[in-house]
Parts: sequence; C-alpha cells; structure tokens
Amino acid sequence: MLKVVKFGGSSLASAEAFSKVKKIVEADKSRAVVVVSAPGKRFKEDIKVTDLLYVCHAHIKYSIGVDDMFEKIKERYREIYNGCGLKQDLEYEFEKIASGLNKKSSVDYIVSRGEYLNARLMAEYLGYTFVDSASWLVFNFNGKVDFDRSYKNLSEIVENNPRIVIPGFYGATPDGNIKTFSRGGSDITGAIAAAAINADMYENWTDVSGIMTADPRIVDNPRPIENVTFAELRELSYMGADVLHEETVFPVRQKSIPLYIKNTNDMNARGTLIMESFDEDEDNRSSHFITGISGKKNFSIITIAKSRMNDEIGYVRRALEVFERFGIPIEHIPSSIDSFSVVIASSHIENCMHELIAALNTALAPDSIKIDNEISLIAIVGRKLQANIGIAGKIFKALGENDINIKMIEQGADEINIIIGVNDRNFKKTIKVLYNLSEVEE
Repeated sequence: MLKVVKFGGSSLASAEAFSKVKKIVEADKSRAVVVVSAPGKRFKEDIKVTDLLYVCHAHIKYSIGVDDMFEKIKERYREIYNGCGLKQDLEYEFEKIASGLNKKSSVDYIVSRGEYLNARLMAEYLGYTFVDSASWLVFNFNGKVDFDRSYKNLSEIVENNPRIVIPGFYGATPDGNIKTFSRGGSDITGAIAAAAINADMYENWTDVSGIMTADPRIVDNPRPIENVTFAELRELSYMGADVLHEETVFPVRQKSIPLYIKNTNDMNARGTLIMESFDEDEDNRSSHFITGISGKKNFSIITIAKSRMNDEIGYVRRALEVFERFGIPIEHIPSSIDSFSVVIASSHIENCMHELIAALNTALAPDSIKIDNEISLIAIVGRKLQANIGIAGKIFKALGENDINIKMIEQGADEINIIIGVNDRNFKKTIKVLYNLSEVEE
C-alpha cells in the first residue's frame, strides 16, 4: 500500500497542528508522500499566511514598505519552528525570501513561499526528504500542467527518496519561473503526485469529517457522505459545493486512485471515500437515495417560443450561435415542441441584455422572448436516482407542499442528477426541504 497525503492550511496552522499531522503520518507507514499547504487560520480573526503574502506583493507593487508585513509572516513560522523543536536554519530561508521581495519578483513566486517554508519545516519534523515542487511539477508556458513530464520527474525522485514532503500550490515553467495554481491548488498538487507514483490511495486531510450532504451554512449539522462516486462529486462541485478544487479529480480518476477526505482533528472519523464506483453491497449500506445537494444563485432563463419550431431545421443552432458571438457560456437548454430555454449566469448578460435580445430577434424571428431573472439552480445528486421509481415525484411533491414554485426541471443523461430552478428567494428553503427529504429512508 502506498499513499499520498495532503494537509490543508487549517491542518498546519500551528505547532499543535503539526503535532496532529505527525501522529497521522506515523500511524500508517504507507503514508510516504506528504503534500502541505501554507499555514491557515489559527482562530477566526487570524489571517492565512498566503493572504499575508498577497498583501506583501500589493505593497511591493505600490512601493509600500513590506518589512512589517513580512515580520508577521516570520513570526508564524517561528512559532511552529520553536514549538516543534526544529534545528534547520530558518533565518537563512527568511533572508533568501526577503531578497526576492521586490518588483522583479512575480506574484506567483511571492505567494508560493508559504507552502515552500511549511514543507521545509514539515520535512524536518517528520524526518522525510524535502522536495521542492519547482523541481518536478512542470507547467507549460501556456499555464497548463505538463502531466507526462511531471509524472516522470516525481516517479524518478521517489525511487531514490521513498519518503518525501512536497509543497503544494506551485510548480515551475521550463525556464524555472514559479507558477501557481489558483487558490486551493494544493489539492491538485496532491492528486498529480498520487497519479505520478501510481499511489493506492490519495488522502486529503482537512478540518471537517468529509463532504456534507448539504451546505452546513444552510442546513444544521448535515449528514456526512460516506461514499461518493467521481461523477457525483463532479456534479456537486460544479453546482457550488465547496468540496475540493475542481481540477483535483481528474488526475486520480484517470488512474482509478481512490480519494479519501479525512479530518485532521478526528483521525478516526470515517470521512468520505470517493471512487469511480462502489459494489452493490457497499451501496446497500445506506438507504438514502440522495447523495448530496448543492446549488448556486443568480441565473437567468431566456425562453424563446415560436409556433412549429420543430419544423425549422437549425433553429436552436442559430440561437446558440448568437450566444457564442456574445461570448456567453450556457448552463442548460431545457426544451419543448414550440419553445426552448437557455439558462445562463446573470452576470454574463448584465451589460449586453438589449443587444443580445435584438440579435436573437433578428436571427430567429420568434413569437416571443421571455426573461426570468433571480433564478437559483439546485442539483439533487445521487447514483441511486436511476434505480428508484418515483424519486422525481417525491421531490416535486415535497417542494409543492412547501409552496416552492419550480421554474425549470432537467435531468442529466446519466440520470445521477436532477436540476431544478427556483426563485433566488427560495434558495435556502429549497435546500432545506430537499435535505429533509433525503433523510427519509426509502
């Protein structure tokens, strides 16, 4: 068994947090590759190290002194360093970084130093080898990861250094310049590392006991999801669930590597296991037909109607060409015989509404165009939806009994999700109703 384990910023915010990580790593000798984020918040009002580094960059950009801000960052690492009884020359590392805090340094280089320093400290604390991600994770000049080269680089490193700590969030372009992922990118680093060494498991340790069935800011104490497929996770993440960086899934899914989300503060909690599929016995452990519920607000539905539309070849294509010309991405296209709707994020049409409608009228000569704004899209996701008769009926009945008007209904081709549109004012209410429904056993 070979595992890659990634720890988020909240799991690495202090010396006490480092101690928990060490217990987790040492509890399982197969945890051979450790990926770390920069220190996160120690308490609610605290500031993440990455945010402090972004402030440093802003100060440099506008010629504001950075010494006081960098001192706050150094104090965060000194607390960890002293609390863990480490011996390496931390002040030398600070000096190296300080020398690069100037207008010639990119924002990517500056903000990546949070992960770099944390990995340095964690490597010594665990007795593992530190491996700079700039030495193996390769970005092409277009900003995309060169997976083949990255996989080859890390697999060769691990052959000679079987236990390593690597910083998340960044790699380097072929000319050696640091390049970062978007925020939360340490998840991606861990996934790429797992794929590179063909790990048996990728564990992602955070401050919650797995993925919740619904947003805990809306539903009180939602049920954790024990098992979820990659396809279900993709649907939940796309519809707004704050789970993992959306690019995390692809490297491990391609290699069929299970992904386990675990809680650093409760290492014995079951967490959430993510796999391509689960056998029937595993699925039967749960009687819940809904795996998870997520949603997003602020959409618009543009409904185009024309009598005998179905007789006009290319009618929908002409409409889509108009949206393409305006650079507007489309979320969904529910349809009927004489009408179809285009669901888009409202932000994409705020500055071009009148021009867009005029262009649609010119291209299509419709009988009418109707626009509904302030729409929320909510996804009900579950691999059991396709195998259970009457699920849609239960959903619509529950919403009707709670006076929630459905503005749109659509089901995915693979039948693992049902997407409904409701007014923004009913967003939270709808999620609560659906969650309560999900808790009722079949």
